[in-house]
Amino acid sequence: MKEFFIDSDGTRLHAKLDRPEGAEKGPLCILIHGFTGHMEEDHIKAAQKAMNDAGVSVLRVEMYGHGGSDGEFKDHTLYKWVTNALAAVKYAKSLDFVTDLYLSGHSQGGLLTMLVGGMCPDDFKALLPLSPAWMIPEIAREGNVLGTSFDPKHIPDMITSGSWELSGDYIRVVQTIHVEDEIERFEGPVLIIHGDADETVPFSYAEKAAKLYKNAELVPIHGDDHCFTKHLNEMADAVRAFFLK
Repeated sequence: MKEFFIDSDGTRLHAKLDRPEGAEKGPLCILIHGFTGHMEEDHIKAAQKAMNDAGVSVLRVEMYGHGGSDGEFKDHTLYKWVTNALAAVKYAKSLDFVTDLYLSGHSQGGLLTMLVGGMCPDDFKALLPLSPAWMIPEIAREGNVLGTSFDPKHIPDMITSGSWELSGDYIRVVQTIHVEDEIERFEGPVLIIHGDADETVPFSYAEKAAKLYKNAELVPIHGDDHCFTKHLNEMADAVRAFFLK
């Protein structure tokens, strides 16, 4: 494992590169956490290990305001995350051992995967959104973000929930994003893994995304939640099987 920082327009992004034992040239997957998350969460590490088991190197990167990266959580926006992800893609493409590049993310990281996959469709062999929270722009336009309500036409300076606080700029930014546009631009394989008992992101959004993509497979994890806490091994098995086939 190699630990380091990636520069994103002056923002230091905390990163770790895990490679399969004895690996030389081969594929690499960029793996990104979700809202309030970090790279050491159980579901992120389980996905990373499954990819390594299948012979895939993994670049875990923490986005602005999360984990060990620069910035305050309250000041992060999806525009900043997109810029961060593009910096991670640029770094991954500079590695001389990489033959094929993949992108995966959980929750808001899954939303980011869908956005960046559509922005850079020629860079990725496949996308792997895990419990993708791609409803965030839609519900923000209606006046809600992860259970917290506000006036969508008169956005306050700060949005406060029980465990987090966000600048109103997060809402202003995310209201402008239309994920369907980027879904349409990506024509490669897409693996969506989602718990069908997810109370944070309804499973129906995974079903909708699977229908909108041109080449998508949806793997439901029956009875599981947003972070796959009940059947983590099933999520990991689905990731591993995707790369092995």
